[in-house]
Amino acid sequence: MSTDFVVTRLLLDCRCAKSSNPSVPELVSKVTWYSIGASKRAIMAGGAPVGKMAVRNMPTGRQLWFPLALVTSLFFLWGFAYGLLDVLNKHFQEVLNLSKMKSTGLQVAYFGAYIVFPPLVGQPIVRRFGYKVSIITGLMLYVVGALCFWPCAQYETFPGFVAATFVIACGISNLEVAANTYVTVLGSAKTATFRLNLSQSFNGLGSFIGPLIASKFFFSAEHSGDLDSVKFTYLGIACGVFVVAVLFLFVTLPEVSDEDMEQESDLPTKPLLKQPHFLGGVLAQWLYVGAQVTVATFFINLANEDGIKSDSKASQLLSYSLILFTVGRFFSTFLLKFLQPRYILGVYAILCTTLCALSAGVKGLGGTVCVMVLFFFMSCMYPTIFTLALQDLGGNTKRAGTFVVMGVGGGAIFPPIQGAIADKASTKISQIVPTVGFAYLIFYAFMLAKGPSPPPSDDVEAKWNDHGEPNYK
Repeated sequence: MSTDFVVTRLLLDCRCAKSSNPSVPELVSKVTWYSIGASKRAIMAGGAPVGKMAVRNMPTGRQLWFPLALVTSLFFLWGFAYGLLDVLNKHFQEVLNLSKMKSTGLQVAYFGAYIVFPPLVGQPIVRRFGYKVSIITGLMLYVVGALCFWPCAQYETFPGFVAATFVIACGISNLEVAANTYVTVLGSAKTATFRLNLSQSFNGLGSFIGPLIASKFFFSAEHSGDLDSVKFTYLGIACGVFVVAVLFLFVTLPEVSDEDMEQESDLPTKPLLKQPHFLGGVLAQWLYVGAQVTVATFFINLANEDGIKSDSKASQLLSYSLILFTVGRFFSTFLLKFLQPRYILGVYAILCTTLCALSAGVKGLGGTVCVMVLFFFMSCMYPTIFTLALQDLGGNTKRAGTFVVMGVGGGAIFPPIQGAIADKASTKISQIVPTVGFAYLIFYAFMLAKGPSPPPSDDVEAKWNDHGEPNYK
């Protein structure tokens, strides 16, 4: 609905009112009501609205780009940390003489933090103190955990690495609680999925750069048998993250409170337990992240079984896979301009299920290639599930976002299961574990996820009482 139409209709209504001089409250009431009607008709096929809101003092247009760009930098940081994790897993197997299952202690610590920290600490911080404080808290935990890697590498203590990884993950989970939800509500609801996929694309970029750096340092001829490279890598990470934390300390971020979202949303706030798309989305996130993490964790082991004996070469292939992941995320972001998110998720889930099953049965390099292509189609799943699960939740959006982020905890469950199967049988046979996770996403996308909200009927927004107020019927 254009501005001219709103003004014209407003003047006609005021001209027909009993009073020839309409009051200011009457004008404000009618402008607000017409604006809500306009926003309802603005929902596009590619959107995943979280409640069609026009929050007070929220920047619009180009004013959104600076806070959005700043928050997007966080996605790169935790993508980089995650990218290093999978390579560390294999490096520790070699240097510390760990079994495949025991080495997954890193994944259990990293993704287990998402189960514990968000509901106990992350949610209270973001709801009470806002997004900025939550982000700075997460960054400082990231710094502390990264610094702890130095003494752990000095004494070659795997339990110490597990503890340090847990601290880093607590910080990153706090960043995810704040950043994912913030990007979702920062701006127009109709482009929420587009914004989150765009921001998450830089997460994929960080995930690609992490293994690339690790393959050059961790598996180099000079450091392949020690942990010195781990010391300096994580010291550099700590310094870089600290700089970002200081930057956030001095910038102003527009805040969106629960009260703003509930009062200015035109949707009723229903209990989360009565929202099937939310409950199914939480489970979808658990299973997807579990599948993604275990695919990446055992990529190098799978490549070894497929004939690529060099860990350095296999690590480079993992980096190339993450390039496909990043490209896939940008490509999927483009597709969201034309297709509903749930349809993209459903088709990608079918392809991921097929490719993952093939990687278990195809012998030789073909199995590794299947997994590499799989990364492309995994690309958009996390942000798309996130926004689909938060769709139309109104004032419950922040709280719901915490539970969806907890779904990352699936990454703590799948790797030990696959590791146990890989130790007793083979990595290829263990690929059945992520295949099950991808299969559920097909059901969620086509059966539980919601499509775009229908536009309202014109007669609802056009009815007024004698006091110039809308009739809510």
